[in-house]
Amino acid sequence: MKFKIFSELSYEVFAPTTYFFNILASKGTHQNIMHESITISPPLIFEEFTLKDSETRFIKLQVNYGVFTITYNAIVEVQENIIDESVLLYSTPLIQIDHEVLPYISPSRHCESDKLMKFANTEFGHLQNEFAKAKAINEWIFNAVEYAGGITNSNTSACDTIISRQGVCKDFAHVGIALCRALDIPARYLTCYASNLIPPDIHACFEAYIGNQWIIFDPTHLSNHNGLVKIAHGKDASEAAVLVYYGQTLCTNMTVQCEVVAE
Repeated sequence: MKFKIFSELSYEVFAPTTYFFNILASKGTHQNIMHESITISPPLIFEEFTLKDSETRFIKLQVNYGVFTITYNAIVEVQENIIDESVLLYSTPLIQIDHEVLPYISPSRHCESDKLMKFANTEFGHLQNEFAKAKAINEWIFNAVEYAGGITNSNTSACDTIISRQGVCKDFAHVGIALCRALDIPARYLTCYASNLIPPDIHACFEAYIGNQWIIFDPTHLSNHNGLVKIAHGKDASEAAVLVYYGQTLCTNMTVQCEVVAE
């Protein structure tokens, strides 16, 4: 399936500021970028880079003052996400899990799984296998947490959201990750473009590692799993944020579109 991506962000800069944008579709094994362009107005020097052993692509630039807009256009072909259901009923012992997955089983800044072990085991520990637990966690979040903007911020953690029972996609994902890890299920944060998302925005889901495969869960129920274009993944939002900056700036506009391209 092919997707047309449009992402445009505008900023006002009050002092010299360094930006690290994370808005490019990742070049993963399941995604083929057929066309893309990056424009900055007024024209500014920027650099694209990728961290070692990572699919995530960053744009960095320095702006001293004034206003600017960064625009990203792309056509991305994404392979259908087919889940091997034959292995979902079995739990994989931690000793057999791929080494690169191990970082996603420990507590992280926004996902304090060590503080939620008793709660997670009481609510979901009785279920038969890892997939049943992750699915139940996903549905519990959808039913227990109200989707509400303007309630949380960049410092809000999974525990904060469970207490307040309010948040946005980022917070829903953090709760899912923390509860999975509390049950020894590796889980990670996923930043993506989502087709048919209302209102259009950059979206967040979580992935659980079950049966030696990453399975996407969206506790907001706002997206279709085969309607996503991956941007980045990480332990939590701190590793997959749309923007990290150092300086003084204000986002004045953000427009995002993700549409299916008719074959």
